[in-house]
Amino acid sequence: MSGVTCTSCGVVVRFLRTSSAFAWSNRPNPIINTVTTTTTHRGLHYHLHLPTLLQLSSPPAMAAASASSRVSTVSNGGGGLTRFPLSPSNDLVIQKGDITQWFVNGATDAIVNPANELMLGGGGADGAIHRAAGPDLLQACYNVPEVRPGVRCPTGEARITLGFRLPASHVIHTVGPIYNVDSNPQASLRNAYRNSLSVAKDNNIQYIAFPAISCGVYGYPYDEAATIAISTVKHFANDFKEVHFVLFSPDICNVWLNKASELLKH
Repeated sequence: MSGVTCTSCGVVVRFLRTSSAFAWSNRPNPIINTVTTTTTHRGLHYHLHLPTLLQLSSPPAMAAASASSRVSTVSNGGGGLTRFPLSPSNDLVIQKGDITQWFVNGATDAIVNPANELMLGGGGADGAIHRAAGPDLLQACYNVPEVRPGVRCPTGEARITLGFRLPASHVIHTVGPIYNVDSNPQASLRNAYRNSLSVAKDNNIQYIAFPAISCGVYGYPYDEAATIAISTVKHFANDFKEVHFVLFSPDICNVWLNKASELLKH
């Protein structure tokens, strides 16, 4: 995997050496338009960013301004927090709550959206995130180029946009596997977490919040999903200040707490 930094927005772009990624090489470039990422930041991003795991990130100056005006010393989004040390300076945090309300500082934080491959909203957490973020998020997702017809984000990959009306600064969109359909759901789920974390790291995200990817209508067994989620996050311990799981269901939250206690013994 190789990368290049956009001189306009500073996003580090990673290029996947796969057939789907290079499907664009034989097509005319469909979008050479000026893309508005904020009211003051514009650039010809698509010329550089095709094909890419990443989308758009806020410029550092806006992030700093946002950080100075909106800071939460304890992450929001729901009930009590349970912390598990990943290293002397990094924590895994598990809480029951509403991921659309979660944030830490509104500048270097991101929530993960369990999207579908089309990336234009859906049910469950995906729909809730789109409703909370407002129509600008839908437009940003629509602007993400398709790697093949109807697919903006293949299963296991990740894309990033701004958070718009969300309290968190960014949204990382990933697609988890449908448990009884995917030929290797374990690998696909692991990739969804790993690629989300990689995209976050490349965009200087310090705090990231995950839902329980694929544990809703996609039917992934909770215990197995928790094992994959927590073990994958553990390997990225030094890349973030905190990794959160913000879980809507008490049953899922209890499974995650039990699994974290089991896997993160010191």
